[in-house]
Amino acid sequence: MASTLKPAEVDTFRELLRNLRARLRGDLDQMTDEALRDQPDSSGNLSNVPLHMADVGTENYDLEFTLSLIENEQGVLDQIYNALARIEAGTFGACEECSGPIAKPRLQAIPYARLCIECARELEKHG
Repeated sequence: MASTLKPAEVDTFRELLRNLRARLRGDLDQMTDEALRDQPDSSGNLSNVPLHMADVGTENYDLEFTLSLIENEQGVLDQIYNALARIEAGTFGACEECSGPIAKPRLQAIPYARLCIECARELEKHG
């Protein structure tokens, strides 16, 4: 089913998604640089012996936390790419599950949404 959005509305969402994509790319690049730079062996400790075990634990936690953020942001970025592809295909704004329209307020809140609220709730409930 084709989108029930007007062409001007689709253009607005396209621009919003492009801006969000650019921002997330920058965030991902920065987090990736930080994660690679903050490796334990690059801490400046020449003897490679940690001063305290808590320091090692903190470094590991920070690295795992950053990697988790990177993974989440990459997932959102993938969804944005998919939404832009749906715009080009003319299916943006249509639920991928039931083919019904996705409510405009939902798209305004989550412009890369691929499911209407009812199908999203059903998916959440039943996995």
